[in-house]
Amino acid sequence: MPNAPFPPLEIAVTGIGLISALGESLEATWLRLLAGDSAISLQQPFPELEPRPLAPIGSIPASVKNLATLAAKTAIKDAGLKLPLPDFGVAIGSSRGSQGYWEEVGQLYQKQENNLGEESLPEQLLWLDNLPNAGAIAVARLVGATGPVLAPMGACATGIWAIARACELIETGECFCAIAGAVEAPITPLTLAGFRQMRALAKTGCYPFDRRREGLVLGEGGAIFVLESAELAKSRSARVYGHIKGFAFTADAYHGNVPEPAGKAALTAIRQCLDRSHLSTKDIDYIHAHGTSTKLNDRSEAHLIQMLFPQGVPLSSTKGATGHTLGASGALGAAFCLMALQDGILPPCVGCEEPEFDLDLVRVARRLAVRNALCLSFGFGGQNAAIALGRGRNFGLMIN
Repeated sequence: MPNAPFPPLEIAVTGIGLISALGESLEATWLRLLAGDSAISLQQPFPELEPRPLAPIGSIPASVKNLATLAAKTAIKDAGLKLPLPDFGVAIGSSRGSQGYWEEVGQLYQKQENNLGEESLPEQLLWLDNLPNAGAIAVARLVGATGPVLAPMGACATGIWAIARACELIETGECFCAIAGAVEAPITPLTLAGFRQMRALAKTGCYPFDRRREGLVLGEGGAIFVLESAELAKSRSARVYGHIKGFAFTADAYHGNVPEPAGKAALTAIRQCLDRSHLSTKDIDYIHAHGTSTKLNDRSEAHLIQMLFPQGVPLSSTKGATGHTLGASGALGAAFCLMALQDGILPPCVGCEEPEFDLDLVRVARRLAVRNALCLSFGFGGQNAAIALGRGRNFGLMIN
């Protein structure tokens, strides 16, 4: 079906809260990323599983609720706002939710049933506080939100999906402002065992688009944004990182964990995103690639970019520095795109030393005046997401 015309988006990003294994703030993460640092190291958080390269935030597995609350607080402060914010919409996603909590509860049940240990179950299982929407509910309680509260879950496309849903809340007039993003705490026994069974886990490190790439590395983290209409941002003289210019989503309808070989739906997502953003491929100055460091994903994504951008465009994947934060990866990528817009510096593709593909890979931080950036996410189940971010028509609001 032909695409319906979309009006230009005028939704501003006025606050960012980011947590990663590189640092517990956007600034700390960004500085280490530009320096080419990596937070990935050999870890064995669970004695029953062999050591693997991972990118944890702390010495124990993180909590989705804690990550969401901390990132939201930081974003709100960064936007120059104060709690409560009852009129705000909330769209916070996660592809794993509180999975680690449920795995612990399951182990306790098993030990109790088999009389293998003295551990007792909590007197009151807080299962309602640990459903898949736990991050969204935690943020809604933090801000006192009484409007729409959404908890998107779309594999690795979750972060971009959450931002898009928040934009739609603003566009439709359901709210003038929203808090959106995604967080992930994927370092759990089941997640590690599952990816190991798929032979998708790396053994030594993460090397996006590199000839020696061997698989993904799980990382903890998340990014949450304050979004508001450009008019409102202007009226309160808010700092604006950039604007959400457009987005698009498609599905392969092909396989549970293998991308469709021709990449037809993924190509459609990128084209629709550009059309809805009123941009051409020549208007894109930087691409934050999904770049998982798996054989299939990187090959498929490289092919898509070569087809759509024959003139070449600088790109990088930051998963060699932060690890793959699964559902939160698109949110982190969007944050790094906004920082590239603001600082005029492209983040490097950490871990890529011997590129396999004929792409303009940013191997070290590169200075470039960025007008528009494209962030891509491709999730299991063939879920494709693309979002365009730019300076916008009222870029004069920017404060460097």
